[in-house]
Amino acid sequence: MQRILLFASFISFVLTGCQKEIVEVTADRTDPLTRTELNARVERQLRETNKVFEWSDAEDLVVWSALTLSDHQAVLGYQPAGFDDIEGRIHEIDVTTGAWKQTRDALVADLRAATERLTGTAPRDEDLFVAEEDGILPILEVRILHPEVLTEFRGRPEVRYLEPSNYTAEEVQFRSDSGCSGAPAADVDAEDYGTTASGAKVAWNYGPMGIPEAWTRTQGDNIGICIIDSGTYPEQDRLNGNFGSGRELTRLGVYQPSWWSSRTDGPDDQCGHGTQMAGLATAPLTTTGSSVGVAYRSDLLAIRATSDVIINASKEKRGVKDALVIAGQDAGTQIVSMSIGDVFSSGTVKDGIYYAHNRGKMILAAAGTSLSWTSWYGVIFPANISQTVAVTGIQTGTPYLRCNTCHDGSEVDFVAVMQRREDTGRSTITLSRSGATPGYVGGSSAATATTAGIAALVWATNPGQTREQVLQRMKEASSLYPNRSGNFGWGTVNADLATR
Repeated sequence: MQRILLFASFISFVLTGCQKEIVEVTADRTDPLTRTELNARVERQLRETNKVFEWSDAEDLVVWSALTLSDHQAVLGYQPAGFDDIEGRIHEIDVTTGAWKQTRDALVADLRAATERLTGTAPRDEDLFVAEEDGILPILEVRILHPEVLTEFRGRPEVRYLEPSNYTAEEVQFRSDSGCSGAPAADVDAEDYGTTASGAKVAWNYGPMGIPEAWTRTQGDNIGICIIDSGTYPEQDRLNGNFGSGRELTRLGVYQPSWWSSRTDGPDDQCGHGTQMAGLATAPLTTTGSSVGVAYRSDLLAIRATSDVIINASKEKRGVKDALVIAGQDAGTQIVSMSIGDVFSSGTVKDGIYYAHNRGKMILAAAGTSLSWTSWYGVIFPANISQTVAVTGIQTGTPYLRCNTCHDGSEVDFVAVMQRREDTGRSTITLSRSGATPGYVGGSSAATATTAGIAALVWATNPGQTREQVLQRMKEASSLYPNRSGNFGWGTVNADLATR
């Protein structure tokens, strides 16, 4: 079973076996914290609060320390002073005109002046700006080169947030390829799948969620699912040339692998995780014996936005934001599935989510998947915010028990059966890198993509429904409704009931 180390971005230093000293930030301290000190502080806050780390709540010294450890890269979200409800109105604004442009231009001019005044050097554009603006969202990617610049701009009313964009709490052992096992083709146990009349493999866990019964009335036709992840393998032709007639497939890439270049590296998966998730949600019904996705007649927009499952580098946050804008603007997309995240919040990603959510998209996000000895942590970002539908995985049977690598918590909305209680090494199946032989995959990532497919089945019964109507039908067809669990939300969605 795949083990996705969403937690590895900050606790890898714990894995070395040492409990680092917790360092207090004192008012008279001026030198930046070391990486070890900052890591320890982050870990303590996560353990004490069980909440995502918010840079907006951190002292200036903590933020400055993170900046000094990450090439001084920051993201600045802005708005005209006095503007109200950016979360609800971000899709309506035009940053190229009026008060928005005036605010942006004034901030840039003042940032240049403050940087020159405090550093004694006039900054060049390449010194000050990390990336070009997208012309849609009110975000500036800049470098903060002096601690007093940070303090000054964090206090300005036009600045919604100013936070490190490229800080990762990594140590030498950090896995930059987290989640990238690629679901290698496996000798799948015959008890772990059924078969359709055409010979396609149906994952064993579809039955407990009523998916085969729902297929008698809906297969997701005319509903678009966007998978924001690591892309899809071009050699997996079931997500390429053999996707099925009458369906739309779009493969895009917005991830920029090099900090010094604005060029993307295309839609092709180099990790495997995106292929797995796209397969769970939308793999076609074939006659070749490959695994079938939940919504096997839905359209697919697969966007490569990250290199792995952790949204930690500035280029990954930018990629996810750009993908959310694309999905938000795409009339053919109703559902966005994000089996990615981090323990650090990101203003960049939040703005992208606000934008897509306000344009009517249902955004599902993974609650988090870690190794069993680190899954004590709660729901990660962005599954923890109200604009997303948080999903995690559970084992078979009752009472509910999360899968042994899954996170749970009060923010969870739905769960999906992902793991056999009697054998936790056996999870669901999905498309592998190429060919018809499937591979195993699990965790909250797989639960999220599976639930996205169920949402498409429900939406396809009446494409004119709103997101809220579809969500309500899913809730009412869930195992715990009308009650809500403190850890498992509304429970498991019964697709058969939800599609009636």
